[in-house]
Amino acid sequence: MTKPLAPVASLVPCPTGPLSISPAVPLSDGAAAPPIRLSLAIPTLNESENIAALVEHLVRLFDPELGEAYELIVIDDDSPDRTWEVALGLSARYPRLRVVRRQGERGLGSAVVRAWQVGRGEILGVMDADLQHPPEANLALLREVSRGADLAVASRHVEGGGLSDWSLVRRLLSRGAQLIGLLLLPGVLGRVTDPMSGYFMVRRAALENRTLSPVGYKILIEVLARGRARWIGEVGYVFRERSDGKSKVTAGIYAQYLQHLVRLRLATLPASRFFKFCVVGATGVVVDMTILYLLSDPTTLAFGLTRSKLVAAETAIVSNFLLNDAWTFGDLASRARGFRAKLRRFIGFNVICAAGLLLNVIILNLLFNAAGLNRYVANGVSILAVTGWNYWLNRKLNFAPIATDAMRADSPGERRLRNDHDK
Repeated sequence: MTKPLAPVASLVPCPTGPLSISPAVPLSDGAAAPPIRLSLAIPTLNESENIAALVEHLVRLFDPELGEAYELIVIDDDSPDRTWEVALGLSARYPRLRVVRRQGERGLGSAVVRAWQVGRGEILGVMDADLQHPPEANLALLREVSRGADLAVASRHVEGGGLSDWSLVRRLLSRGAQLIGLLLLPGVLGRVTDPMSGYFMVRRAALENRTLSPVGYKILIEVLARGRARWIGEVGYVFRERSDGKSKVTAGIYAQYLQHLVRLRLATLPASRFFKFCVVGATGVVVDMTILYLLSDPTTLAFGLTRSKLVAAETAIVSNFLLNDAWTFGDLASRARGFRAKLRRFIGFNVICAAGLLLNVIILNLLFNAAGLNRYVANGVSILAVTGWNYWLNRKLNFAPIATDAMRADSPGERRLRNDHDK
């Protein structure tokens, strides 16, 4: 008797509305979702020649590792070569495969988010369908997340990584794009060695209830900027050349990348510590200028410029410390409460700012006495010159150790010690 063929699955409806990730996605019939460890998004456009080989390779990798606790989500932008149809035809043979045909929307980044929206896994992943991403790296990424990483990135710029046969021009374009990103978003792109990577896994919890707004191809930048990834791991991989089909890298892709960077810079600016530090610094400028005027101006007390500047600067330092401790670094300061802890931070803040003050006074006197600038213009220039110095040292030396101590105190070993002590 002939064994009946398994029924071919139907297309998964493409979500609409905001590009936000929910905590969990139920099945369409309302039943509880099965335990899915990994949902791997595979965005496609005219990849009918590659999709079967990729799916077969991924199934061979994941079946021994995850059993039925994974799903492959091919999300196709209504390809003229009907990639979605080819993928759907594979579903009888590969039951862990789900296919979304997306119509009315375009863009790799948004396609990835739509796939994650229908995914049910606690880990969300993405890789290209053109076989330029070696499928084996998925297992290394999965192990990195299993070790505790919130985000695991496949990087071409760490040990084991590389660019195969890229031309010098293409390498320069890639590195140039990364450099521009580091200049515009140093606190975001600087967290990984390969922010241009489109091959990574992220815990669903790191993106829950976050609305994403990707532009173009570089979805990792969006995840870094808007997600909650504290621990980031990286694994090396060698980027391969395409074996079939045409490359989709165009000048428009780089334009979209720049647009995305600018959008993220504007969106994240009010929340960035440096922005807050500068706002606090602006209030300190008002305090500093006011005290300097009252003490040194010929129409007021007419004290010496240097003495007046020292008093004005210390008053501003006290004001800046209180505001930075409560607002700029408030989340870190809250982990080390109490008078002694605050006093230590204040002393550290003063020491760092004192070094900046020395530089400030030198610049002020050079501009006022040697260059003949107006005293207030010279003072403003000198303040701007040391703002970056003060922020960087305070972040690295004064407040960052609090976060390190808190993470150490929250390690499994420390938690066990606290629990034993509580008992």
